[in-house]
Amino acid sequence: MKALHDPQGILSQGLAAIRGRLQVPQGFPAPVLAAAEQAAKRVPSLHVDRTAEPFVTLDPASSTDLDQAFTIARSGADLVLRYAIADVAWFVEDGDPVDEEAWRRGETLYLPDGKAGLYPPVLAEAAASLLPAGPRPAVVFTVRVAPDGEARLDGVERALIRSRAKLAYATVRDGDLPPDFSELAARVAAAEARRGAARVDPPEQEVVALGQGRFALAYRPLLLSERRNAALSLATNLAVAQALLAHGTGLFRVMAGPDDKAVARLRQTALALALDWPAAMPLAQFEKTLDPAQPRQAAFMMAVRRAGNGAGYAPLQPGVPPWHSAIAASYVHATAPLRRLADRYVIRAALAVCNGDPVPEAVTRAFAGLPDVMARADALAGRIERSVIDLAETVMLRDRTGERFDAVVTDSEGDSARIQLAGLPVVARVRAAGVLPGTRIAVRLDQADSANGRLAFSLAP
Repeated sequence: MKALHDPQGILSQGLAAIRGRLQVPQGFPAPVLAAAEQAAKRVPSLHVDRTAEPFVTLDPASSTDLDQAFTIARSGADLVLRYAIADVAWFVEDGDPVDEEAWRRGETLYLPDGKAGLYPPVLAEAAASLLPAGPRPAVVFTVRVAPDGEARLDGVERALIRSRAKLAYATVRDGDLPPDFSELAARVAAAEARRGAARVDPPEQEVVALGQGRFALAYRPLLLSERRNAALSLATNLAVAQALLAHGTGLFRVMAGPDDKAVARLRQTALALALDWPAAMPLAQFEKTLDPAQPRQAAFMMAVRRAGNGAGYAPLQPGVPPWHSAIAASYVHATAPLRRLADRYVIRAALAVCNGDPVPEAVTRAFAGLPDVMARADALAGRIERSVIDLAETVMLRDRTGERFDAVVTDSEGDSARIQLAGLPVVARVRAAGVLPGTRIAVRLDQADSANGRLAFSLAP
């Protein structure tokens, strides 16, 4: 982690400029806030009482928009996950001002100095959030996970729950969690390996707020508690996907993997990075052997991410099986409705089909329109992330123009190469013809333009 000293407020000003340039929503219109205030007062009436069950949440310490709470119990050889998801649809009705605003936004957008929420805070961080402050309405998915890791949906119900604890990734202890938390994660991982899934998360380059106007630029691998917690959502989303498929409906998360040409380039990248990728080993299997804490392996993991086609959403189409290549299965998003619009409708569909009810027409119509809405939101989130990283890099290096830096080439194409600076969390491009991934080069910083978030490097003499 590299602390950014910004006494002149260049980073803060730059973040404000990014918000303006990319039209990040600031607050909510008055009619939306008024409608949200009224919605927050809606008393749950279709929910069974599950407040005696020992639900807990596990999130970043600072999070207040809590989508998920869980319990885990044994039933014979199976593990039974009770996964409570915020019942956003209880508060938000089709066509009301809060719903219309959510369709304009698509998802919550995150910046180091704050977020632009999908829903007003009175819902997302209070009435609908699964905070331990009191009973909260939820949709509880009962997911049975077999010893081989296969997940099956056993039931879906609206319920009142009460979280026992707000646990944080960085400080949680094993004793704070259900006894079979790690076992469930291990089972899900085993099922992934059998399917040939390639769900590997490289370390993310990110800007984090340190408080008092200070920030840091860092590569942050996922903590063990995060990876294990992700298995709960994965198992639930896989189980929901199978239930929706069986009933001929749903909105699925889909992604095509790297094509043969991209895989061939990746083999050259692995060779250049001195990684031992056996010729007969599929890419998905090789990825599972990589350690994101090792720089060369992390560089390859990021190259794989860039080589594949991006994920998107697609409603179920006759004769077109929905497929997510990284997960190697049909998959949905149903576990983060406070942050993603699509999840609210997938949850409503699951509630209907698992309780013998027809899927509401409004949900079916939403499935048709959501792919475009979510694609625009995802694209905006990506532009924000890249812009923030670019800005932070220029702030960190703004006084070092003319200096020489050691770097390693992570990938190249034509006369352009992507480089990682040695010892600094900075990724940039440089004009360099004929260099192979893994090559160590020296570069000179020619410009650090904080106003436009641009670094310019050239090969050092």
